[in-house]
Amino acid sequence: MIINPQTFTVNGIQYSIRSAASHDAKVLSELRVRIDGETENLDREPGEAFIDEKGFEQLIQADSEKNNNLFLVAVVDNQIVAFSRCEGYPLKRFAHKVEFGVCVLQDYWGYGIGKNLLAESIAWADTNGIQKITLNVLETNTNAIKLYQKLGFEIEGILKKDKLLSDGKLYNTIMMGRVKN
Repeated sequence: MIINPQTFTVNGIQYSIRSAASHDAKVLSELRVRIDGETENLDREPGEAFIDEKGFEQLIQADSEKNNNLFLVAVVDNQIVAFSRCEGYPLKRFAHKVEFGVCVLQDYWGYGIGKNLLAESIAWADTNGIQKITLNVLETNTNAIKLYQKLGFEIEGILKKDKLLSDGKLYNTIMMGRVKN
C-alpha cells in the first residue's frame, strides 16, 4: 500500500517518511547490509539473507499492490537513512494482523525516525482494517521496548535463549503486540 508523505523536524534535522519506490531498490539493498553491521539488535549479520536490487524492486512492487503490506523509507537530504515494513499474511485466519520491522542508520538514532516510522505504520493499520501489529525485539534493546510500550504494544511472550550474539551469549527475544482499540 502507498501512503501520503509526511515531514518531521526533530532535534534540528528535517526528514520525510514516504512509501518506498522501485528507484529506491539499489540504495535499500546497500543500506540493509550497512545497518546489519552497525547493531546486534537485528536478526542478521552483515550480508546474511542478502536482498539484491532486483529483490528489493520485487518486494517494493508487491508491497505497493497489497492492502496488508506497507514499505516505508525515511529520507534526510535526499538520502534514505531508515526503512520499515509491515508484512501481512495471506491466510484468512491471520489476515487481521501484520508484522512490523524497522532499521535505522546508527548516525540517525535519537531523531525519532524509528518512532515516526512506527507511528505512520500504526496510523495506516488503524485506517485500513488491520487489527493487530506484532514485532520482535532483543531483550537488551530497552529503549525500543519502552518506545513500543509507549505506543501501545504489550509484551506477549519471550523466546528464551533465542539469539546468539558476538559475545558468545544467548539472549531472549521479546514478542510484542498492539491490538487496535
